[in-house]
Amino acid sequence: MIIHATFEDFLLFLYVHISRADSNYDPTEMAVIQEKMNGLYPNKVDFDKKLYLTLREYKDFDKSKLNELFVDTIKHFKVGKDKDKILNDLADIIKADGQVQTAETNALESLKKTIDAYF
Repeated sequence: MIIHATFEDFLLFLYVHISRADSNYDPTEMAVIQEKMNGLYPNKVDFDKKLYLTLREYKDFDKSKLNELFVDTIKHFKVGKDKDKILNDLADIIKADGQVQTAETNALESLKKTIDAYF
């Protein structure tokens, strides 16, 4: 299952996923995501709108299908070459609020294992 037309949109979805792993909305994590969006979308993009739409997309997505989405999309975009940057970005997001919850660590480890399984 692939729902994102671009690698950048998939990364933004991953950023939202990791920020929601602890079931909390944290403005500091959202600020880090917006900062990282500058590198993802160098052209003029309405960052607030893009992030809002991705948050809604994530909220509405059937969480029981996340693993299928991640596996298929990771293979589709061949994310292995960007693995370290992706994992570092995700780690930056979960550390942003000064607390790393077990759920966040588990989500990050799960994504790392998924990427490692294919690259």
